[in-house]
Amino acid sequence: MKKLILSLSLLMAFGATAQNNTSYWQQHANYTMSVDMNVKNFQYTGNQELVYTNNSPDTLNKVYYHLFFNAFQPGSEMDVRSRTISDPDRRVGDRIFNLTPEEQGYLKVNSLTQDGNDVQFQEVGTVLEVTLSEPIFPGDKVTFSMEFKGQVPAQVRRAGRNSAEGVALSMTQWYPKLAEYDFQGWHADPYIGREFHGVWGDYDVKITVDKDYILGATGYLQNPNEIGYGYEDEGVKVKRKRGDKLTWHFLAPQVHDFSWAADPEYIHDKLTAQDGTVLHFLYKDNPEIKENWKNLQSKTEELLLFFNEHIGPYPWDQYSVIQGGDGGMEYAMLTLITGERSFGSLVGVTAHELAHAWFQHLMATNESIHEWMDEGFTSYISDLAMNEVMDMNRENPFMGSYQSYLRLATSGVEQPQTTHADRYTYNAAYGATAYSKGAVFLAQLEYVIGKENVQKTLKRYYDEWKFKHPTPNDFIRIAEKVSGAELDWYLQDWTQTTNTIDYAIQTVEDTGNKTDVTLQRLGVMPMPVEVTVTYKDGSEELIYIPLQMMRWEKPAEDGSNRTVKEDWAWAMPSYTFSIDKSKSEISKMEIDDSQLMADIDRENNVYEAPETTED
Repeated sequence: MKKLILSLSLLMAFGATAQNNTSYWQQHANYTMSVDMNVKNFQYTGNQELVYTNNSPDTLNKVYYHLFFNAFQPGSEMDVRSRTISDPDRRVGDRIFNLTPEEQGYLKVNSLTQDGNDVQFQEVGTVLEVTLSEPIFPGDKVTFSMEFKGQVPAQVRRAGRNSAEGVALSMTQWYPKLAEYDFQGWHADPYIGREFHGVWGDYDVKITVDKDYILGATGYLQNPNEIGYGYEDEGVKVKRKRGDKLTWHFLAPQVHDFSWAADPEYIHDKLTAQDGTVLHFLYKDNPEIKENWKNLQSKTEELLLFFNEHIGPYPWDQYSVIQGGDGGMEYAMLTLITGERSFGSLVGVTAHELAHAWFQHLMATNESIHEWMDEGFTSYISDLAMNEVMDMNRENPFMGSYQSYLRLATSGVEQPQTTHADRYTYNAAYGATAYSKGAVFLAQLEYVIGKENVQKTLKRYYDEWKFKHPTPNDFIRIAEKVSGAELDWYLQDWTQTTNTIDYAIQTVEDTGNKTDVTLQRLGVMPMPVEVTVTYKDGSEELIYIPLQMMRWEKPAEDGSNRTVKEDWAWAMPSYTFSIDKSKSEISKMEIDDSQLMADIDRENNVYEAPETTED
C-alpha cells in the first residue's frame, strides 16, 4: 500500500488521552467472513471468524453483536419509532410495518463459539447478547466462530434490495457486527434510526453471488483476474471459474465497517487520482444519468485532493462512489448515493460523503452520542470544498448552516448536542443540530480563534486522532494547544446547552471629542466581540473586546486597523468603551460584520448615523 496503515495499528492501545482522564486504549477485531447470496430470494448464509483483542483495563464477561437487519420487521423499534414520532423520516414512514414476510429483513446467528467452546446467546431485537464461556481478561485475545443467515429487506433505509432506482443490492449493516466497548463501557445500541460506532480491525471477506452481478465493496479485490468487469489487471485475460456464481475476495485493512453493493447493470469506471488513490465509480447503465456520472469523476478527484490538503492525506489506496442506498451514506472506503440527481446535487452529496472518510472513518467519533462531530465537521469541510471545486465564490459558504441553526435556536424545540442521536423529539431538530449547528461550531470557531488557527487545529486533529475514537474534549484541547486560548466555555455552552448568543449596540453617545458606546449581552452564551466602525471619511476601525474567560486575544489580521479594549467579563451584562472621535464622524457600527458569530438577532447589531438634511 502507498500509505503506512498497518503500522498504525501498533499504536492503537497507547499514547493520547481521551475524555476519561485515563490513558487511551481501544479494542481490536479482525474479521474473516464468507457469504453466499441467493439473488432469487435475497437470502444469504455466512460464516464468520472474529479475533478479538481486549485492550481495555477491564475483564469482560459478556459481548454484544449488532444484528441490524432485524430492524426491518413490523414491530421493531425502528418501525414503532417511525410510526410514533411526529415527523418521521419520509423514507421510512410506515413502510416497515407493511413489509410482507418475503420483503422483511432478518439476521440470525445459528451457532457461536468462543475458542471452540459453546457460549450462551440471545437475540434481543437488533442486538445479540452473549454470555461468555470464559472471561476475557485485559490483554487477552479470543476467537469467536459463527454461522449466520440473513434476508435482505426491501430497500427502506440505507440497506436493502431493489431500490427505487433499481439497484439490486445495497449491502450495508449486513453482518453480525461486534459492538464497541470503550472507556464508557459497551455501546450495544439498538438500531432505531441512525448513527454507528465500530471496532477497528482488518477484514477478509469473500462474497459469492450470481456471476452476472458487478460488485463494489470496502477493501481491495484480491482476485480481479477471475472477476473482470474492469477490475482485472491490464493486459491479463480473465479466467473465470465455471458455474453460475463468482466469489469476490476483498481485504480491508484498518477499518471499522465493511459494506458492498451489487447489480447486473452496473457500469464500472475508475480514475487514478493525482495522489495515487484509485477512484472507482459504479452506477446503473442509464443514459439519463451517464453524463453526470462521467463528469463526476474529475470532480471527485478535486474533492479528494482538497481534503488531503485541508485535513490530511487519505490513507487507503482506493475509494468507491457507488449508486445505491436511499440518499447518501458513508462507509469504509466507499459511499452509497442515489444517482438520479442534477449534476450539482451529485457532486454535493459526493463531497459530503467523501469527507466522511476523514470525519468518521479516520477520526471515528461515537456517532450515537457525538453525531455533530461527524455530520457537522463533514458539512463544514464539504461546504469549503464545494465553494472551491464548483467555483461558487461565496464569501460565507456556511450561510445555509447558519440560517438552519438560527431557525432551530428560535424554534423552541432545540435539544443540546449531547442528546443521543435516537433521542431527539423531532427528526428535524436532530438534522439541524447534527449537520447545521455542528458545521457552525467550526465556522464560528474561526470567529473565536481565527481561520488560520482552525486550519491548523484540523490538521493536528488528523495527525493525533486518525484511526482512533476522539471525543469532543479531545478536539477542543487541540484547538486550545494550537491557539493558546481557553475554550472549555465554548465547548460547554455550544454543545451541552441550548444557550444562545445575542449581543446588541445599546447606546451611542457623544461626549465632545469622543464617543461612548455601550454594548449589551442579551443571550446567555458568552463570546468575544468585534465591532466594525465605519467613519464618514470611508475609513474603518475594528474594535476587539476579548472575552475574559478566554485568557487570550485573537491575532489581528494583516493590514487591519484594530484597537483592543479591556476584557469583558461574562457576568457583566453591559460593556462601555470609548472611540477617540466624535459621534458626528461615525457613519455606521456593526457587531460582527463577518456574520460568523451565530447571533440570533442581528437587527440589534447595527448602529447607523441618522441622515441629515440641509435647510
